[in-house]
Formats: sequence, structure tokens, C-alpha cells
Amino acid sequence: MTRIYLGLGANLGDPQATLRDAVSALKQHPELRNLRCSSFYGSKPMGPTDQPDYVNAVVAADTLLTPAALLQLAHRIEQQFGRQRQRRWGERTLDIDILLYGDDTIAEAQLQIPHLGLCQRDFVLVPLLELEPTLCLPDGRALAQIWQQLQAAAAGHDLVKIS
Repeated sequence: MTRIYLGLGANLGDPQATLRDAVSALKQHPELRNLRCSSFYGSKPMGPTDQPDYVNAVVAADTLLTPAALLQLAHRIEQQFGRQRQRRWGERTLDIDILLYGDDTIAEAQLQIPHLGLCQRDFVLVPLLELEPTLCLPDGRALAQIWQQLQAAAAGHDLVKIS
């Protein structure tokens, strides 16, 4: 079994309900075990600002799925919730990103693990650290230290714990 972390986000429709339902869909999958979900966090959108605020969470689970199969599962669940890819960093009913897959590092056209923006996004780091306060990246860097550096470099962040 490999420990995986998925980032979930939504900002169309009822994002909190969507994330709850997406977590339920993930829990029902037979190849995902010991699934835990962080609290939900509200954040301003990255990229285009002419869209609603986001609701984000992180899910941890153990799996025997390969990274490619996990990506296919994420895309299927996104499609169940009406995901359409209209513009980069644009609004969406549901987005599921593979943040970490064990200690693997993958650099492929369709899959980057660790997720490329993981270390710059408070809406990913905070829920990840909520689930695993001592989590380290495959290169050994501690996420808690990365979060402290991000906080020190920023004038503030717009992350709000919702539930």
C-alpha cells in the first residue's frame, strides 16, 4: 500500500456539498483505504479573479492503485461532478489533484508528483499539515518548514477554515 494525498477544490454550485460528496465517492472506491479528510478551507481564486472563492480540502488514503490509475480515478470523479476545463485556473465544479504519491517523484506530461504548486499554496499546505503535521516531501524537506517560510514571505494569506 502507498500513502497518497489528494487536493480537492471547487467554486461552482455548492462547493461544500460537492467536496463532501466527492469525499464520499472516494471512500466508496475499493482501492482506497483508511481515507481521512482535512477540514474545509475557503480561499480566493488563483489566476482569474472574476470567479467565486474556492472551498478546498486534502484527503489522505492508502492505495494499491498506480499513479496513472489514480489519475484516471480522479478524472472520472471530476467528470461525475460536471467538470469542464474551460480556462487555466478557472472556475470548476470539482478539481482533484494528486499532491503526493508515497515518496515517488514523477515528471510526466500528464502527471507531476509532488504537485507543482504544492509548496506555494496555503490552501494545500494547511490542510496537508492538518492531516500530517510531520509530513516531508520526497526530497526530505519538511512541509511545516515550507509553510513557515511561505508565511514569513507573504504579507498575509486569505485562507479561512470553514468546517
